[in-house]
Amino acid sequence: MSDALLVLNAGSSSLKFSVFLNQDLPQPVVRGQIEGLTAQPRFVAHNDSAVISQKEWPPETQLGHSGAIEFLFAWGRAGALSGHRIIAVGHRVVHGGTKFHAPVVINLVTLAELEALSPLAPLHQPHNVAAIRAVALMAPNLPQVACFDTAFHRTQPAVAQAFALPRRYAEEGVRRYGFHGLSYEYIASVLPTIDRCAAEGRTVVAHLGNGASMCALSGGRSVATTMSFTPLDGLVMGTRCGATDAGVLLYLIDRHGMNARSLEELLYEESGLLGVSGISSDMRTLLASSDRRAAEALDLFVYRITRELGSLAAALGGLDALVFTGGIGENAVSIRARICRDASWLGLELDEDANARGGPCISRIDSRVSAWVIPTNEELMIALHTRRLLEAGGRFKPFKVRK
Repeated sequence: MSDALLVLNAGSSSLKFSVFLNQDLPQPVVRGQIEGLTAQPRFVAHNDSAVISQKEWPPETQLGHSGAIEFLFAWGRAGALSGHRIIAVGHRVVHGGTKFHAPVVINLVTLAELEALSPLAPLHQPHNVAAIRAVALMAPNLPQVACFDTAFHRTQPAVAQAFALPRRYAEEGVRRYGFHGLSYEYIASVLPTIDRCAAEGRTVVAHLGNGASMCALSGGRSVATTMSFTPLDGLVMGTRCGATDAGVLLYLIDRHGMNARSLEELLYEESGLLGVSGISSDMRTLLASSDRRAAEALDLFVYRITRELGSLAAALGGLDALVFTGGIGENAVSIRARICRDASWLGLELDEDANARGGPCISRIDSRVSAWVIPTNEELMIALHTRRLLEAGGRFKPFKVRK
């Protein structure tokens, strides 16, 4: 039997998983996901070459995270993971607050502290915690590790983490945290093998997907980022508004009688590309549409990115490289082209043919600023952190949770 690591990424209605061999550079054995956890769940698993298993549940089935993980463990025991023994589980946890600066082995105290951070990431943290609880119920003797999207940004200077609010709020944790840290950490880890100038110099990474942000790296360390207190800030996203004047929220409260919950739904679920276009939150749908509203949503998406690129370049004192990653960053040729053209004032000259091919280098050979397309791998970072903590003898005591 080969030792293996299970990596889980729990969302509001989905559970993504990967199984990695436990070796110096963990290699993926199986990947997959269960979608539609609250209505008509669908399961698919695949290896590098083919789909190896599929299942659909009847309509109206509410599997939830607990049911999804129970199914996943039973599926593995039934022979799908024959020859591999899961020795630990690594979780993507969106928010680490002020306490968690690095991955940690989870215990009951840690679990309670993670749960207390749910108000800071209401669309993510409760589901991350639900997955941890479900694994503890199924396999209380299995070590679990939390890997945080916020931890990578703790290298930022204090001024980059501050809001201009009374100090008492900063003392209770109201500050700029930043997110997508596992993605940025992965990009920083592979840059030395791709472009040493970018790795050692001033690079902006654009993680563009349904959730989108950008990060300024100096020598591979985060110095500024577009998301802040929550994953709501910064760029226009699929259904999230990005940076918004706080006065707009006061107006909505006074004029439309909105409260915290209705604002939460508006800002997280009804805004962004979906809100502006009135059509879809999916970039592919908008790119294929001839509707004027779709074009306006795309214009705003690109405009906000190019403005933030200038801001991050200022934080770095210049720019040596721009990296695209995430679902949109890796696949949307026309979006990359528009951003690069708008960045010509920084010294970036786009190679149109290379961009159409998907890179990896999409800038001209004589461009002063290089541009790259690098697929991210957050799951691998989680597997590496989980392996490191196991090897370091991270203290683990079996713990039980209530249903």
